[in-house]
Parts: sequence; C-alpha cells; structure tokens
Amino acid sequence: MQKSILLKTSAIVSGISGVVILLGVIWPIASYEKDAQDKYPTFISPIVGEGESLAQDDLDYTKASSWFVGGAPKEEFISSKVSFYTISIPKLKIENATVAIGGEDLAKSLIQYPGTALPGKAGNAVIFGHSILPIFYNPKNYIAIFSTLPTLKKEDEIDVSYDGVSYKYKVEDMFEVAPVDIQVLEQNSSDSFLTLVTCVPPGDPRKSKRLIVRARIVTPEAKNANTRN
Repeated sequence: MQKSILLKTSAIVSGISGVVILLGVIWPIASYEKDAQDKYPTFISPIVGEGESLAQDDLDYTKASSWFVGGAPKEEFISSKVSFYTISIPKLKIENATVAIGGEDLAKSLIQYPGTALPGKAGNAVIFGHSILPIFYNPKNYIAIFSTLPTLKKEDEIDVSYDGVSYKYKVEDMFEVAPVDIQVLEQNSSDSFLTLVTCVPPGDPRKSKRLIVRARIVTPEAKNANTRN
C-alpha cells in the first residue's frame, strides 16, 4: 500500500515538474512574441514574403557567419590576428564583455561583423551576441549574454572601451528584421553608431528573426575626435 502511494506521489510530482519545465520553455517565447508585436516594428525584405520560413535548422548559431543570409562569407569572420575591445551595458549588468573584431565563435565572445566601422568612428559598428531562454541569463556567459537584450529601451546607455578611449552610446531605436535583411549592416557616415544584434525570440530554436538595437554616440570628446579624424 505504501509503495503504491509512493509511486502515485512520484508520478504526480514528475508530472507537475514536467509541466513547469514545459511552461518555462514555452511561456518566455510566447510572451516575447506577444510583446514584440507592440514594441518592435518588423521589417520584411521584399524578396521574402511575410510568414515564409527564414531559418535553417542545420545551421550552427554559435557561429557569427550563420546569422545573416547573403552577408559576409564565412572566411571573413576568421582571422589569425584578432583584435578585441570591451562593451558594458549597465541595465543588463554586462561589464567589460569582450568583442572580437573578425572573430567567429559567439560562445567565446561578442563578435563585430566584418567590415563595419570601429567604435568612435563615423559609421556603424555592428555587434552580434548569442541568446538563450531569459531564465538562464548570465551576463558573464557569452552563450546567454544577449538573452535580455529585448528589455532595453530608448535612452539606455551602452559604454564601449576601444584602444584606451571610452565612448558612450544611447539607444535610439529597436526593431526586428529577417535573416535576409542585411541592410542593418550598412554604414552611415553622418555619426558614430552602434548596432547590437541577437536572435529572437530568445531561446526559440527556429532563430527566425533578428532583434536590432541601434544606438548613437553621445560622448562629446568622442564626437570631437571623430570629427577631427
């Protein structure tokens, strides 16, 4: 009798645990999808119809070259002499995270997209970061580092330290694009811009969209230096 009760209790506990785990996976993704409809405009490339599948299940999304269809060739992400700088996002508790220029492995660092402008210079520095389910967010783990990027808002600060100089940026726009929309990699020489990119919804294995966080430099000293250069 006691054994029967124990087995039933174990089955109930296991069932409840399974439901909790399932909700822990499904709810954050569904919640993001619902909120994103109101928070972020979605730009769909004219060559891909809305509702079409944009992700490829066989791609390794810890590799930066997998993130945009038709972007830089994979070999451009691999360098024998990789340069680094750091980025901090106070709201997300990210402190001095490493950004590799020309790197490929998002499990080891953030990655600056090849050919985009350096921080503090005229143009658009584009940085990729990996994301997983927000409940596993860890600002020191590069697999999880951009999991809470969707919580940023306009005017939030982003600090960059490059070549001994500190630059401050403020978020001015957030939106979603499809993996084919490489327009976000384009350069704008009117000022110094910073673009953060991650797959959304965080934790969704489909990796069907990219969240774009666009920021503009606000450090007066950096602007003056940028003008002189």
